[in-house]
Amino acid sequence: MSHSRALLRILPRSTTARRTFSTTSPAFVNVGDRIPDIDLVEGSPGNKVNLAKELKGKGLVIGVPAAFSPACSASHIPGYLNNPSLKSAGQVFVVSVNDAFVMKAWGATFDPTNKTGIRFLGDPDAKFTQALDLSFESSSIFGNDRSKRYALLVEDGKVKEAHVEPDNTGVDVLGNVDAKIVFNSLRGG
Repeated sequence: MSHSRALLRILPRSTTARRTFSTTSPAFVNVGDRIPDIDLVEGSPGNKVNLAKELKGKGLVIGVPAAFSPACSASHIPGYLNNPSLKSAGQVFVVSVNDAFVMKAWGATFDPTNKTGIRFLGDPDAKFTQALDLSFESSSIFGNDRSKRYALLVEDGKVKEAHVEPDNTGVDVLGNVDAKIVFNSLRGG
């Protein structure tokens, strides 16, 4: 047996694999999972929002890698805002690994009078995102771990459907996290 193989048998394998920016890792949020009981922030760091407690009935949680990022700002979030089925989704939240001030400013660029009712929440320490197992290591691009793009259809605090972008670096938001696809599945189509 070679020396390197002998070392592999002796050394324990790491139980926590570090994701890289360009590696796709399976999402472990599953249908039937409860929304994590973790505080997010809205508008200011002191304004805590807990989606596990907030989501009663139907809801939609949209995750994005970064506020003000080109793909999220140009097509991903506008696809939800401009979709005629938005009202049928129940409570709608956009979550990003950003601070409350950034999310407030980003939300105001889309909906300055809050006509849509969509709420923009910050996950500054990525704890919510990590609890869903939807984070990826992106320090070379964003400076810290970020969230995959996702859309979770939620009913009474449990995930009814999970739509997750398979590629962390992709800007093809017309994939399975596109508003048309998500709302079509909401209608059962």
